[in-house]
Order: sequence, then C-alpha cells, then structure tokens
Amino acid sequence: MSETVLDDALVTALEVFAARTSVLVASDFDGCVSPIVSRPEDARPDPRSMAALEAAAVAPLTQAALISGRARVDLQSLSGASANLTLVGSHGAEFADGFETAISPAQEELLQRIVAEFTSISDRFPGTSVERKPASVTLHTRMASHENAVSALELAQAGPASWDGVHVTNGKMVIELAVIETSKGHALDRLRAAMGVDAVFYIGDDVTDEKAFAHLRDGDVGVKVGGGETAAQYRVADTDGVAAVLETIAALRG
Repeated sequence: MSETVLDDALVTALEVFAARTSVLVASDFDGCVSPIVSRPEDARPDPRSMAALEAAAVAPLTQAALISGRARVDLQSLSGASANLTLVGSHGAEFADGFETAISPAQEELLQRIVAEFTSISDRFPGTSVERKPASVTLHTRMASHENAVSALELAQAGPASWDGVHVTNGKMVIELAVIETSKGHALDRLRAAMGVDAVFYIGDDVTDEKAFAHLRDGDVGVKVGGGETAAQYRVADTDGVAAVLETIAALRG
C-alpha cells in the first residue's frame, strides 16, 4: 500500500493549528478511526489512528477525543481507548457523567415504542437490523438489498420518525431516532469550554458530522472523509488519510 500524501493546503493548516498553545484533537469513530463494516459490532479501529490519538492525548497542552454515534460503553469497548482519551457517545449527548438531560419515564416509554416499530420494520426486510442505545434506536440497512433498504427507510421516516418528541438523525444507510436532542456540535462546544483550549480539530465522514463542522470557529480545522457536500475546509479520501492526518498532528504536538 502506498503512503498517503496529504494536500499541501491541509498540511499547512495542520501546522498552523498545531502551533496554537492548547488544542483539542477530536474524531468520529466509524468511517474515520475505524473503516466502515457491514455489521456495526465488527468494527475495529485502525492501529495507526488510535496510536496517533493516544499520542496526541499525552502531548503537552493537548486533549484528544472520540465523538461517536455509538453508545459510550460500546465506543469504549470497540476502540480500546485509554483513560487519556475523552469519549463522547450517542452523537455528542453521552459523556462520562451520563447524559446532560436525564431521560424521563415518558421518553423511555417512547423509546420502547420506537424499538417495537423498528423491529417490526426490520422483520419485514431481510438484511436490516435494529440497534438499541441508551437514548436512541438505529435502523441499519447496509446489509439489505437496495430495494429493501429504501423501503425500510421510507417506512421509518413515515412512521416513528414523524412522532412527537422524536429527534431524527439520517446517516449513511441508517436512520437513528432519539428521544433527546443530540449534536456533535454541542459536544465540541462543551469540550472546548471545559478544556479551555485555543483551537479545535475535528474529522468526520458522515452527515451527523456536519453538526460538528458547523460549530468550528476561526482557527479551528475541519476535515471531511470521503465525498459529499460538507462545511469542512479540507478533505481526505479514506481512513488511510485519517491516519496520516492524525499522525501529522501527533508529531507536530509531540
């Protein structure tokens, strides 16, 4: 495999970012640190990316974080992250001390209704599956035929996605319904304030990461992985590019 060569403009931006006094280096997990796989439970992190994040986390005046749509406990298990890395799950809503807003009994009841409806939809369309999280439910369609995936997602949108109190997140071959508001952008804001950093780096590949890119400020750096419209200033092609970017930052900060 040939070594990934980063765009000159991106390298310059990383050098300027790394020269700031204190920084946060944050990344999505699936599609960034871990290649996309057909079954979510089979995801494994790229050793290069994880090593770079861990190195950044112990560099002077440097913080590092994984911000994922996964439940935080699953993110910890799959990533194997050390205590030096900050982990935020459930699309930015779930921190080490739990959710910012406790889930009410009524929201828990709504969550159970969504589970039941998604299970009913999944039973009708082979290749789809349902993932229950603490505050949300995801319908996965990556392993389904195109026809089944489209039909399942249409039923989800027309049904439980339209219910009162449901927050909808559309991703690549998935739809996730939460009973609390989630935002990777708000998560970055919270981490920025708590850590007192001068600048933030964020890299992500999915529609949900656009909320994070939208919260970046002057002096921050956003990198989109893969194709598609984005608010990020820079782009890399794949997870090898992610590893190269994270290794560059870790080296500059170290």
